[in-house]
Amino acid sequence: MQIRKLGKSGLLVPTVGMGTWRTFDIRGNQAEANARLVVDTALSAGVTFFDTSPMYGEAERVLGLGLKGRRKTVRIATKVWADNTSQGLSQAKRSLSYFGDCIDLYQIHNLLNWEDHLTMIERLKKEGKVLALGATYYSSHSFLELRRVMESGKIEAVQIPYNVEQREVEKDILPLAADLDLGVVIMRPFGGGNHLLRRPSESQLAPLAPFGVTTWAQALLKWSLSDPRCHSAIPATSKSEHVLENAAAGDPPWFGQDERNYVLRLAQKL
Repeated sequence: MQIRKLGKSGLLVPTVGMGTWRTFDIRGNQAEANARLVVDTALSAGVTFFDTSPMYGEAERVLGLGLKGRRKTVRIATKVWADNTSQGLSQAKRSLSYFGDCIDLYQIHNLLNWEDHLTMIERLKKEGKVLALGATYYSSHSFLELRRVMESGKIEAVQIPYNVEQREVEKDILPLAADLDLGVVIMRPFGGGNHLLRRPSESQLAPLAPFGVTTWAQALLKWSLSDPRCHSAIPATSKSEHVLENAAAGDPPWFGQDERNYVLRLAQKL
């Protein structure tokens, strides 16, 4: 699997990682055993970048269990999501306990109290407990504020929604990320799953076969990742077969503009 540099942080991540929103918010031996199987499958497919958050319920804890004994082989991105510094520090301590006292990419979730949390994360970075800082936001409503954070010079990556319908980041955020050499992590590459409810036929997907694409999910992932300003997409799943399907989209060759336009046309017809 091709590796891309995650901006100026120097972190290396596979182009397809794995998210944990909803799918890892679970309890119970059977559910947690399935989560470990999903992680096993991801690692076997070359996926080594995992994204989570305290906002996702049990996801951090379950991911930590799934990676037990293998933490050093992966990159962990998680987030702080708290109203004040005291709550944020408590969250950070808990997150660090799940992941071997080190977070590779620590992100401010939805920009909540971002100025205070940046200061806290910078301290953790100086202590060697965080490797890189980032910020996330899920809609264009706060992209002006996200630009402020990006231009502060204090972060090294952003996590943003980017898919065949949500393309607002193409106007300002992606160009700015490229100018500042920031890593870009793509959330919602399937539009929260909505884009998978209807799918093109095999014959409609056939022109994309030379790019290793055999399914609509792969086409959607490769569409976003073929933008060279993007580094990793993080689809979430609880099914091992979907992990394998998604991971295959992280291999070159990448779409050119013609192929990206073709995928957009297919999406508009569905």
